[in-house]
Amino acid sequence: MKRQALYSRATRKRSAGASAWVSDASGTPGAPTPEPLPEQPSAIERGWAHIKGFYRRHDRPVLMVASALIALAAVGIYSLAHPLPRALTQDDIDAAVHYTITHTPEPPADTARAAAIVAPSVVEVEGFLSPQHEAALAAKAAKAAKGHGGHSGGSDDAPEQAPQGQGHDGKAAPDLPDRPLVTGSPDEPQPDAIGSGVVVTDTGKILTALHVVSSTDHWVVVFADGSKSDADLVGAQPENDLAVLQPKHLPDELPAAALASTANLRPGDTVVATGFPFGIGPSVSAGVVSGLKREFDDPDHTPPKLTNLIQFDAPVNPGNSGGPLVDRDGEVVGIVTAIVNPSGARVWAGIGFAVPIENAARAIGENPL
Repeated sequence: MKRQALYSRATRKRSAGASAWVSDASGTPGAPTPEPLPEQPSAIERGWAHIKGFYRRHDRPVLMVASALIALAAVGIYSLAHPLPRALTQDDIDAAVHYTITHTPEPPADTARAAAIVAPSVVEVEGFLSPQHEAALAAKAAKAAKGHGGHSGGSDDAPEQAPQGQGHDGKAAPDLPDRPLVTGSPDEPQPDAIGSGVVVTDTGKILTALHVVSSTDHWVVVFADGSKSDADLVGAQPENDLAVLQPKHLPDELPAAALASTANLRPGDTVVATGFPFGIGPSVSAGVVSGLKREFDDPDHTPPKLTNLIQFDAPVNPGNSGGPLVDRDGEVVGIVTAIVNPSGARVWAGIGFAVPIENAARAIGENPL
């Protein structure tokens, strides 16, 4: 069946060139102006909108991944700022050892350490003659000179033995002790004899040589801190030429020297002597043990022979007598008592003797070893 055609009833004709589908109202007077079409979003805006949409759909996984990335970045930055040390090689170790050896100061010598350890306990012993004692000695000397001047002899004319001199040196000791080579202030009384000593007990008892004090009757000890005190003779051991002094006043800090047995002492062991040779000091000298159980003959000593002595080669001179002989640990092994000089001069010739500390300790009535 043939369909009937439909026709529009509009009587208005299209203008020439107008679109068949879009009406142009602008040409119609009084017609409203159409709104412009909205602008299309940029690529950045479309991308950001896509990201926000993705985040809204997957917020938890996104947060977890972001946290992991931040942690990895922090670890990487720390690793760059604090790189791990490289493994040490043997060359590195050798170089470090060499640097340490070449840049480390040398330690003090054993002898210096030993001297420093005993130094606070070493004292100077000064002997003074009272006028009465000096007059008595002068009278004895005059009587002895008169007896040698041609008298017939006999008990009345025989010279009396004068007190022993300052030090054993292999020759007869003088009637009067030698004065020290170095004197102090001219305003102070000068000692008639000088020797050395060492504090060996907590009560301040001092060991010295008997011949240091036997020719005088008033004694003063000078401590390491420079203070002085009168002292009393409280003990003597003539067979070992030892004496014990007790100061009347002690410094606040007065350490006693440590004593060491000579049982393990051997020839060649290092020893240090500290004292006041010729009044100069305290002076330190070092050497070795030259021998043990030596004997020493002195015609002016009673008894004339000293036995069981330590022979050493640390230089000592008159004034060192009574001072300590210490081992490398600063412990007292002997008390200096004599030097030997075949020429008769009262100076060091390479041989010194010390009384072992075992004998010296018995002089104070005890043996702490």
